[in-house]
Amino acid sequence: MLKKNDIVEVEIVDLTHEGAGVAKVDGLVFFVENALPTEKILMRVLKVNKKIGFGKVEEYLLQSPHRNQDLDLAYLRSGIADLGHLAYPEQLKFKTKQVKDSLYKIAGIRDVEVSDTLGMENPIKYRNKAQVPVRRVNGVLETGFFRKNSHDLMPLEDFYIQNPVIDQVILALRDLLRRYDLKPYDEKEQSGLIRNLVVRRGYHSGQIMVILVTTRPKIFRVEQLIEQVIKQFPEIVSVMQNINDQNTNAIFGKEWRVLYGQDYITDQMLGNSFQISGPAFYQVNTEMAEKLYQTAIDFAELKDDDVVIDAYSGIGTIGLSVAKHVKEVYGVEVIPEAVENSQKMQA
Repeated sequence: MLKKNDIVEVEIVDLTHEGAGVAKVDGLVFFVENALPTEKILMRVLKVNKKIGFGKVEEYLLQSPHRNQDLDLAYLRSGIADLGHLAYPEQLKFKTKQVKDSLYKIAGIRDVEVSDTLGMENPIKYRNKAQVPVRRVNGVLETGFFRKNSHDLMPLEDFYIQNPVIDQVILALRDLLRRYDLKPYDEKEQSGLIRNLVVRRGYHSGQIMVILVTTRPKIFRVEQLIEQVIKQFPEIVSVMQNINDQNTNAIFGKEWRVLYGQDYITDQMLGNSFQISGPAFYQVNTEMAEKLYQTAIDFAELKDDDVVIDAYSGIGTIGLSVAKHVKEVYGVEVIPEAVENSQKMQA
């Protein structure tokens, strides 16, 4: 019977949807970070119970020809790029397999053809929104990402999948928070002021919104902070404050305040212009969202007299994208700010 710290030779036979390698040993299924199908490794057992276990790579005996050797492992450890160690063409094949498995094996639906996954020409630096925790690490205020399955902050300066301008804004804000000695949030002590920095940037418009998520209303020298960051990034048209004083994993609390400019940014999708407020949902990958929506429109074979219901409509990007092809669209949404955004869409 395998136990903690045992080392055993295994072959990786599959991947989980989160990118962990799957190995089978003595009737147990083990999940191994940074391991790919066809790879043979020496695996150290980290944890084991009656049916499953967790291991880590002690040594690669045979590596996959599809391994991305250039990936900074910080992106795997933080969950920023769960499949980043797998070459992108193989990622697309893996995602197609996930859909097939879900339909054929789980749902029992076998009479549906699953096409190849559509990919991006450049599958990095695409995200139009960042939600970054602010914590103290080794006595210094840092921004970064939590290590997987923990609340331990890993300081990062390049987030790999975010638009580079967003990364630059995050770093500028981090430096200003340090300069003005604004205290980062401490979960254990339930103290400090700055919990998270959220930055949104319009893919087509370039407009930027900054959201300071704080534990209480008053922010010391916030006017100077805003003046300095806008001087560096004139594209900032909105600085918001969200107050979250609850001991919770939720990013946002209920109270919002405008600190500078307006309470939204504007961006375009499939020829429509949308207002995007702080709490509103907006697809983080604009380029692929446009491909997705257009593909759905093409598949639907919409007619002039059709009536469409857009459930969970958000700011209405899907419903309003199909509106020009049909008679009517009804959007269903519970977030008031999102409804207000959708009503101000410009075709």
